[in-house]
Amino acid sequence: MLTTKSVSHLFLGFNDKKIIVIGDVMIDSYIWGSVDRISPEAPVPIVAVEKRENRLGGAANVGINIKSLGATPFLCSVIGKDQKGDEFLQLMKDGDLPQRGILQSNKRITTTKFRVIGNNTQILRVDEEIQSDLEKEEQQNLFENITEIIEEENIDAIIFQDYDKGIINESLITSVVDFANKKSIPIVVDPKKKNFLNYKNVSLFKPNLKEIKEGLNINFDADDNDQVEYAVGKLQSAINAEIVLNTLSEKGVFIRWKENNTFKSEIIGAHLRNIADVSGAGDTVISVASLCLASKTEASNMAAISNLAGGLVCEEVGVASIDKTKLQDEVIRLLTN
Repeated sequence: MLTTKSVSHLFLGFNDKKIIVIGDVMIDSYIWGSVDRISPEAPVPIVAVEKRENRLGGAANVGINIKSLGATPFLCSVIGKDQKGDEFLQLMKDGDLPQRGILQSNKRITTTKFRVIGNNTQILRVDEEIQSDLEKEEQQNLFENITEIIEEENIDAIIFQDYDKGIINESLITSVVDFANKKSIPIVVDPKKKNFLNYKNVSLFKPNLKEIKEGLNINFDADDNDQVEYAVGKLQSAINAEIVLNTLSEKGVFIRWKENNTFKSEIIGAHLRNIADVSGAGDTVISVASLCLASKTEASNMAAISNLAGGLVCEEVGVASIDKTKLQDEVIRLLTN
């Protein structure tokens, strides 16, 4: 049971946590403007530019969320040795994020997602990226970077934030999971399709419904709780995950976990929100879940807090990080007795 005192203690404890985030980092580049006419050249809106902005995106947005919650994130990834790569490192510096886990390569470009926002509505997105796997030497350097940080820092959890852009592959997953499990460090996964079933023996696995259907090559009725439970159970058995946190979009989350040699499950409904943009909600959910897991929060409470956090960031336009104080106040208001 959550109380005002236990929630305050939990959120205060986030400040002492150190989290490694492994995955595909990128820049979210925004052009903001207003629209009041259609182009005479083609049936498309004309955006009169008012502001440009670059933000840390992808797995780096998880790092920003971890930082916003008071903890210390160590981003571990490979970016290009290019102008966007330099901009990425500057954004990390501006955000007071440790840079030691980032490697630059002249064989890759820095992934950038360009978004055009007109009248507070996303009109267009253009992606600049390379999706091929890291070369063997780059992967080895990344793994050595990760193990060095684990050895030198008191790491409380490791997040795999996968976007299928080539930073993560089966070999890296196996190596990191084996190394972390020997040191009893919790491993949290936000998966994508390519490596979906490669994340074996992890602490928490956070797929959405589409990813479960594609990853297991099955179909089921998402409105039927028994079918959802069967699918999640099948997934949990396949990868031997202690906890599966299945996001259900506007319906909330479904969590299934091991407890005393049995499995328990619960569906936690979403709270009514004024949804502006769902971009980055999954990043927030995995960030909050990892810190709750590192703090040894009960599974059902972890799911409820993470679910609430994901809804809060959907009220913001664009990829936004969670406001710790606002989240804590909402948890106390909605989840305590």
